[in-house]
Amino acid sequence: MASKHLKSLVLYTGLIGGMLISMFPFYWLIVMSTRTTSDIYKFPPQLWFGGELWNNITRVLQQIDFWGAFLNTLFVSGVVTILVLFFDSLAGFAFAKFEFPGKKWLFVLLLATMMVPSQLSLVPSFVLMATFGWVGSFKALIIPGMVNAFGIFWIRQYATESIPNDLLDAGRIDGCNFFRLYWNVALPILRPAFAFLGAFTFIGVWNDYLWPLIVLTDARKYTLQIALSQLNGLYNTDYAMVIAGTLLAVLPLIIMFLFISRQFISDIAAGAVKD
Repeated sequence: MASKHLKSLVLYTGLIGGMLISMFPFYWLIVMSTRTTSDIYKFPPQLWFGGELWNNITRVLQQIDFWGAFLNTLFVSGVVTILVLFFDSLAGFAFAKFEFPGKKWLFVLLLATMMVPSQLSLVPSFVLMATFGWVGSFKALIIPGMVNAFGIFWIRQYATESIPNDLLDAGRIDGCNFFRLYWNVALPILRPAFAFLGAFTFIGVWNDYLWPLIVLTDARKYTLQIALSQLNGLYNTDYAMVIAGTLLAVLPLIIMFLFISRQFISDIAAGAVKD
């Protein structure tokens, strides 16, 4: 009994320690956003909150069109996430539960594209966007990102294990076509996979810097990462202001993650109860 309690104590101590280490960067971000740039360079570091948060945020809002960039980023991230969930789930469901010519080789090709660094496609992608006349528009951000290999792979793996073939056969007996099976049978089961893929995609698009920097030419369409980069001075940088802007950009992600994680955990628990 004593050995069991000792193992539990070590386990919970390790989990709490890991949680504190993981949360410290966010705590440090908040602390530095409430101080001045000179405080950031002090040693020992200032580990408690200061009184400059509102002043730093005010200067961020004066330097850049933060709310315009925020709405642009929210729009692009939301649309891309919805499209990725729809198209990737359709393809993943088809790969998991349907047979068609060339299925094996198409899936191998899909996996091969995941091995190619995304930076290698920047030049051909830009040339393609320029050919279509999409450079400077949101279409250059949305259309190339509406399907990705990882999402298809993730949904395929999840659907293979979680969707019973007998359930699909019952749907076919009732006269369901592919889309009806997808919409009425697969989607309710795939909700936990959607929660993860949606959060993963939204955060990735929200934090994307390189591709928007390349294709956006109108300052009114800048996303948050591009707008925040304008806070860096040519000869010196007010890091307290930059960190305050970063905090404003990160807060929606934290709120979204808390909501998605609660949904994800509840769906997993519901599935466990059903099993």
